[in-house]
Amino acid sequence: MSESTAPAPPEPALVAELLEVAVEAARRAGVLLRDGRPADLGVAATKSSPIDVVTEMDIAAERLIADFLAERRPGDGLLGEEDGERPGTSGVRWVVDPLDGTVNYLYGLPQWAVSIAAEVDGRAVAAVVEAPMRGETYHATLGGGAHRTAAGGLSHPMTVRPSPPLDQALIATGFNYVTTVRAAQAALAQRLIPRVRDIRRSGSAAVDLADVAGGRLDGYFERGLKPWDLAAGDLIAREAGALTGGRVGRLPDGDLAVAAGPGVFAALQPLLDEWGAWHD
Repeated sequence: MSESTAPAPPEPALVAELLEVAVEAARRAGVLLRDGRPADLGVAATKSSPIDVVTEMDIAAERLIADFLAERRPGDGLLGEEDGERPGTSGVRWVVDPLDGTVNYLYGLPQWAVSIAAEVDGRAVAAVVEAPMRGETYHATLGGGAHRTAAGGLSHPMTVRPSPPLDQALIATGFNYVTTVRAAQAALAQRLIPRVRDIRRSGSAAVDLADVAGGRLDGYFERGLKPWDLAAGDLIAREAGALTGGRVGRLPDGDLAVAAGPGVFAALQPLLDEWGAWHD
């Protein structure tokens, strides 16, 4: 896109407002999920396969977020994992994953998060990943950097780790819930393990992207992500100094998403593309 056709950056006041709204929506949903989890929590529905689950709390958290956004910014659109797309008239669209890491949440594991991004004219400009069991909130604005806020309200800039050689890099990934896809992903991970320090699998794309941003991981890749899995974490990672992409020359998408510090990205992305990480 040339400079003459590039969209004008949104007004700083609008971006600040969107971040404020996103932080509060994510906080409220996080409290609901953390404090309202029933002891007998069960599966409410399934998605891509019988093990790709939705709980009643996913649904309740998205409803809370959607109602809050409609109250604060009634003209905005919304794309949510559970309820699909609601069109808007303002040029702003919210991309919401009310509970990223549902299986972790179902089992009582702490690696789950609320992920909310605000897009203006199709470009993410404000993002929040709320990780209640860590007591941390990760947030960013386009051109404004990424920050981690811990319990007590102290906020610190987030920045990626200096890039090590690939064979010393700690890389995270995820696995699809469709059997044929995850089998191919497992074979690729087996091929990659000898080439890196080690591989981690947290079960939450939003958390993994935030951990790249905060220097807790050197890189991350996954196939099969949806826009709500990716939108907030991608902006946070980029604002912390990571490079993100998909196949070589492409933006991250459902075929492949890669995020890493510049040196690790330069080594990892073409390797994943060459090895066919984007297909069975």
